[in-house]
Amino acid sequence: MNTDRKVRTLAEAQAWRRAEMGNVVFTNGVFDILHPGHLALLEAARTEGGSLVVGVNSDASVRRLGKSPDRPIVPEQARARLLAGFAAVDCVVLFDEDTPLELIRALEPDVLVKGADYTREQIVGADFVEVYGGRVVRVELVPDHSTTRLVERLRASP
Repeated sequence: MNTDRKVRTLAEAQAWRRAEMGNVVFTNGVFDILHPGHLALLEAARTEGGSLVVGVNSDASVRRLGKSPDRPIVPEQARARLLAGFAAVDCVVLFDEDTPLELIRALEPDVLVKGADYTREQIVGADFVEVYGGRVVRVELVPDHSTTRLVERLRASP
């Protein structure tokens, strides 16, 4: 199966969203170096509805987040394509803004999922989703798995 068709432009994602009959779940992130924590988040998000759309920060957006000067390590198209390969993921959309709010507004997901490292108040789009009856779900993180931690370990290696 060629999963690159899951990577969509905003207009394509909106058409996909209109065609979806069940609950659509949304999550987002950088997804720079994929690890078990990412997979756990995606699988948990997918259980919250009939399909899952993942918003992925563009390279420019990642740089503005100030993670580190050399991030992202993996370019945006490659990150999007890798995410599309996961069975839990039905649609991937890159976004260039600092937050996914515009993407959330455009797609109007039924469920918004983020990691439990975010408080309800820190989750961008939560108020918007709840206004029309959607839900916000926080997923527990997998201990000792983060991209930042992986990058630090790699830099410390001789």
